Amino acid sequence: MIDHVHDLASVRDATQRLLAAAARLDNAAVAAPSRLPGWSRGHVLAHVSRNADALVNVLAGRPMYASAELRDADIERDAPRPLDVQLRDLEESTARFLEQAAVPADWSRTITMRNGVTDSASRVPFRRLIEVELHHVDLGIGYELEDLSDEFTAREIDFLARRFTGHPDVPALTLTATGGGQWSTGRTEGTPIAVTGPAPALLGWLAGRRDGTGLHAGAEPLPALPPL
Repeated sequence: MIDHVHDLASVRDATQRLLAAAARLDNAAVAAPSRLPGWSRGHVLAHVSRNADALVNVLAGRPMYASAELRDADIERDAPRPLDVQLRDLEESTARFLEQAAVPADWSRTITMRNGVTDSASRVPFRRLIEVELHHVDLGIGYELEDLSDEFTAREIDFLARRFTGHPDVPALTLTATGGGQWSTGRTEGTPIAVTGPAPALLGWLAGRRDGTGLHAGAEPLPALPPL
């Protein structure tokens, strides 16, 4: 069962970790490449801030972004800003998101995300948590997938497995984390390929952050996954 109150508290905690870690950077480090191809750390921080505002729109019943072009343009506009401006923006945009989330509302209602994807409003806080946690890792400043909580890692594997379920380009898969947890994903026909390994490696592979090193698929090669 989704607990949006718990997830909102997790968003606060994860944002504070991100702010504290980013505050140790300098302007040169913010302008340096992140782990995301073509993006500086400034791009990543700008995206996390703009995503908070986009989720305010979602919770308020407005389109998440005015357009894909404006979304990209806003990130490009904000990426070169100095560190102090980036940190202030992240703090203020997070406060706007939490303020909107505090408005009494029906958390069971259906909301519309980017590209027409629909979901329960109660899942929006976890979607925000994903943005904060994974993009903290993407900064490449010492926070790794192995530092994520076991609860978050298992829930994000489940979230991504659901996204790939029925995908025509993903073979039937059974995912097993060596520390516990099993998920099915991919096509619904065919004998599933059994993929096993540490939960952080499974998460990294599913999220496109790692190449699958540390995972095993028996005699089968580890399949390539399409981008999310």
